[in-house]
Amino acid sequence: MNQDNGGIIGKINTPTTSVASGVWSLQDQFESQSSSIWPLGFPQTTIANTCRFNDGSSDYLNLTLPNANGAVYKWTYSFWVKRCNLGSLQIMAGTRFSGNFTSQIKFDASDRLEVNDYRNSFLLQKVTNRVFRDTSAWYHIVVSNDNSVASPETEIYVNGVKETSFSTTNEYSQNDTNSFNNDYPNYIGQKGTGDYFDGYICEMIFIDGQALDQTSFGAFNPATNIWEPIPYAGTYGGNGFKLNFSDSSNLGDDTSGNGNDFTVNNLTSIDQSTDTPSNNFATLNNLDLQSGTKPIYELGNLAIAGATDGGVRWIGCSSIGFSTGKWYCEVKNLTTSNPSLSAGVSTDPSENARNNNAAGFRSTDIATENYSGNIVINNTNVSVGYGSTWTASGDICMLAVDIDNNKFYIGKNGTWADSDDPSSNTGGYSMSGVTNASGFFHFSFGSTNGTYMNQMQVNFGSPPYSISSGNADANGHGNFEYAVPSGYFALCTKNLAEFG
Repeated sequence: MNQDNGGIIGKINTPTTSVASGVWSLQDQFESQSSSIWPLGFPQTTIANTCRFNDGSSDYLNLTLPNANGAVYKWTYSFWVKRCNLGSLQIMAGTRFSGNFTSQIKFDASDRLEVNDYRNSFLLQKVTNRVFRDTSAWYHIVVSNDNSVASPETEIYVNGVKETSFSTTNEYSQNDTNSFNNDYPNYIGQKGTGDYFDGYICEMIFIDGQALDQTSFGAFNPATNIWEPIPYAGTYGGNGFKLNFSDSSNLGDDTSGNGNDFTVNNLTSIDQSTDTPSNNFATLNNLDLQSGTKPIYELGNLAIAGATDGGVRWIGCSSIGFSTGKWYCEVKNLTTSNPSLSAGVSTDPSENARNNNAAGFRSTDIATENYSGNIVINNTNVSVGYGSTWTASGDICMLAVDIDNNKFYIGKNGTWADSDDPSSNTGGYSMSGVTNASGFFHFSFGSTNGTYMNQMQVNFGSPPYSISSGNADANGHGNFEYAVPSGYFALCTKNLAEFG
């Protein structure tokens, strides 16, 4: 061997994404191992769609299972969930025959995970000690039970790890009739009488007749040690179902082959999202610091519903930060009442885009409070008079942030301000005066007037509102109203792994 050929690992053969065939360069081998495609560490799968539930509009799915004559003592639930609202009781899945016969998989008001089966009393109740408050992450939850054995144990797995610490732990007795695998009305997103879920759910699977563990649905990526989905290859049983939310016109469609389709309630095609465990999109981080009364976040943490305090100042930053790269998002205005809005970037989650450590657009002049619309750097006007008509309901503000060249761009309804062109690095506004002690920028939004809080919907690539045209970035990610500038990308984990 010689250096020109790269030795045992050569440098001339093209890698494949299925097997480690041929002769690979050392760099190709390293990059492919890093991305877990040399060879495939496990049978990976890409989850394409999820369903976005909004408790404010009482979204849910329901179905009465067709029979209770199968292996009723054995069952398994598997699903992925991304939370939004915290601190309230929210049901992900369960059944309800009456108030005295119910079963639930839920987050309680203390954000603990609870699984219970109530039949005049709790036959099963397990409540975790740990809490689940990360609204930027996906959790994979598996619950399985076989109460035909002498000492039944309901097993709960989160992201591949078995839960073992519980504040409450009551188990079925052998051969107890259970409510989970019975001919009761099933609900996803509520308990049958409320406690609606707020967040994202995908790959909702119910297995009738088998008590399976987490390895049937996921595996740890050997390159990253991150728990990831794998295809379920088993059977479902007569009562089983799988909801992959791939049909936006029928979000309750059962793709298991059983035809156990759910009835859709208050969900529409816009509630189908591409924010999934395979590609996690940014949302607004509802854990950011606030002053006054904290606003209500809705539509998958992509919109503000308002607050009771009319003088509240609210701040919303993206749940994902970035230290390099070029990023794009859009913001839709929903009010015509002279909103005091800001949109841009910040290095401090407690400050919005018009304050210190931030750069962006504000619809009101900082000094005069008239609605002239200004570009603001560190709470100082640097360009006056742009965006004065961003008070029309339906106006969409475009934001492009170039961390590599330390610039940002503002546009509206398809036109960039001052004839700027982010694709060619022409014009724009310098962020050189913005202190970046944290090392990360976040898209940042805010209002100084609580009266107009119900005024913004943010699109990081998984829009909370209908898109009339449809534009993805160069990697094929995101769905935007206007063309994504060349070289800019939607803020999601797949793009972040490459450019962030």
